[in-house]
Amino acid sequence: MGTHPLKESVEPLNSPRGAKEFIYSLHPSERTALLRELHRFESIAIAQGQMDIAPPTAAQLRYVLLHNALPFVGFGFLDNCIMIVAGTQIELSIGVILGISTMAAAALGNLVSDLAGLGLAGYVEALASRLGMQIPDLSPKQADMWQTRVSSHSGKAIGVGIGCILGMFPLLFFKDDEDKKESKK
Repeated sequence: MGTHPLKESVEPLNSPRGAKEFIYSLHPSERTALLRELHRFESIAIAQGQMDIAPPTAAQLRYVLLHNALPFVGFGFLDNCIMIVAGTQIELSIGVILGISTMAAAALGNLVSDLAGLGLAGYVEALASRLGMQIPDLSPKQADMWQTRVSSHSGKAIGVGIGCILGMFPLLFFKDDEDKKESKK
């Protein structure tokens, strides 16, 4: 859903128009796989409708958290790393010529980072899947429980946080203004 034009509002998937837009944006093989999985999901959900489903175990919730955290470590890392490098280069080149502020250079660096993130998202997800993380084995009812959603969102937040901290490594290669002043003396 991140490929929509900037000005166009995105309909949620729970509306007929949003669902239609999503379906039309898929490749035919993706639509076939989605349809097959929806049929399987619905048949399991119907079969489980007659029985009471236990909430996910602590081990399952930890796996959901880890499964969601791993790709977001990559996203956070790339986002921060690219933003720092691009923002610095923009400040030192275009910023000097146009006389823009450091914050404006940082904002433009963030723009470059976001655009790079759009192009690199598939690679990050592919790398995360190569690490052997399978989709958590949960029933449809378990996947929809509040505990699972909290675990999923927590994993994403933790992953982005760790990735952003790791993505600060380019700062190790930049000299501070104080270091520059001391070296001039």
